[in-house]
Amino acid sequence: MSRVAPDFPLRTARLLLRPVVEDDFERLYALYNHPDVIRFLYAKPTTREGFRERMDRLLAGRALDGDGGSLRLIMERADDGRFVGEVSVGYWAFEHHQGEIGYVLVPEACGHGFATEAAREMLRIGFEEAGMHRIIGRIEARNTPSARVLERLGMRREAHFVQNEFVKGEWTDEVVYAVLREEWLSSSGR
Repeated sequence: MSRVAPDFPLRTARLLLRPVVEDDFERLYALYNHPDVIRFLYAKPTTREGFRERMDRLLAGRALDGDGGSLRLIMERADDGRFVGEVSVGYWAFEHHQGEIGYVLVPEACGHGFATEAAREMLRIGFEEAGMHRIIGRIEARNTPSARVLERLGMRREAHFVQNEFVKGEWTDEVVYAVLREEWLSSSGR
């Protein structure tokens, strides 16, 4: 597999997707510290100094180029440039051509199809440009809106791990969705 680094910004019907830049620090810090956003994430609220490590990972997410390589992109509305959130695709297991998608939206952008639209583009890149064989989406089991996004993308629920992780002071369940390259190509008419 060769290095996949798309020409930015990527465009979907309603969104522009671009790499994270240093000027995004404040909006991303606010996003990842919003109680409604981090409710179902592994991350805990943090200080600005504590967020610096996450920001460095976000800034580095510009290409799919091996185990751990990822695209971590800012979602902005194409019509007015408003910040919507962050979306990603990265290698889960490079040797096995497996990837993972993820997305985090500002609360006011939820329920408008932006996560589905952006994640669909990440699946396209993972399968059509990076040649991944299988892509997963992992969610906290109580996150039903995110489950609906993964289902709209044509991903199947493959696993429900009961109390498999201790997060923020409680045992939580994790649900894993997945789709294979041939399923994606068939369902998207490619």
